[in-house]
Amino acid sequence: MPTRPNTLRTLAGAALLPLALATPACGQSAAAPAPETPATVCSLAGTLHGTHGEQADVSLCADTGSPRFNITAPATCRIGRTRVRYACRTEGTWKASRSGKSLGTGNLPGSGLYPGPGTYDLSATVRVRSTPAGVDLKGTVQTTVSLTAPKAKVTHAVTVDRSVLSRNATTTVTYTIRRDSDDGDGDARLGMIGEAGTGLRITTADKRCVNPLVGRYPSKTRLAHSIDCTVTELQPGHPEKLKIQYTVGAKCSTVVSKLGYWVPKGQDMFTGNMLAGPTLTCH
Repeated sequence: MPTRPNTLRTLAGAALLPLALATPACGQSAAAPAPETPATVCSLAGTLHGTHGEQADVSLCADTGSPRFNITAPATCRIGRTRVRYACRTEGTWKASRSGKSLGTGNLPGSGLYPGPGTYDLSATVRVRSTPAGVDLKGTVQTTVSLTAPKAKVTHAVTVDRSVLSRNATTTVTYTIRRDSDDGDGDARLGMIGEAGTGLRITTADKRCVNPLVGRYPSKTRLAHSIDCTVTELQPGHPEKLKIQYTVGAKCSTVVSKLGYWVPKGQDMFTGNMLAGPTLTCH
């Protein structure tokens, strides 16, 4: 389990200070706490044992300060009391929940949307292997981590005027892209994709959208069940609308969408965010 700082001595010392130093002056409010900086929180989740003295201490970690939280499972490996320094490779799957509600699953390392402050139950089914060879263990580990960073503010949103496509018909769906933050710029890219092999065709008269090319140059073949749309005039109070036609045959297809956009960090390499858009179903 993670170590906890011993605050007893600090609290005892603070109790000796004059009350006036610990209380704001009359008519003044206490200063607001500084925003939490991004950090990674780790907790020992379990120790795997082998039949010949192999051991792997596995931790589960989650980071804070982002629209997403990343899950990793670092490990330390050893065999008996050997002094050999082993590097560990951890792979497997993870699960996260809060108050009994599942928040996501995935492969290690992986990520999910950050739901906000709270105590998270993390578990993972892992395989740990060492370099040099000698440790090769499998098992399930679990722990809890407490995250206190506030949930990131929602800056963009995507909505549709209908979410169900009809079999053997063409359905027009209007997407509305909204930007609610003064940060960033008016550029965003919305992509929609259906299931391959279903015969779904996605079309539009909007010149801001195009079906992507597939195959090697100079191939002109385009993916009929996918489309990308780029908008550049997205402003708070001025949403962008896209009218997309979905032609479904005898075989139904769902359609998922993602919105990509910039965040204001100048020329930093990783400045983009991705937002899951509406999913269309079919009957």
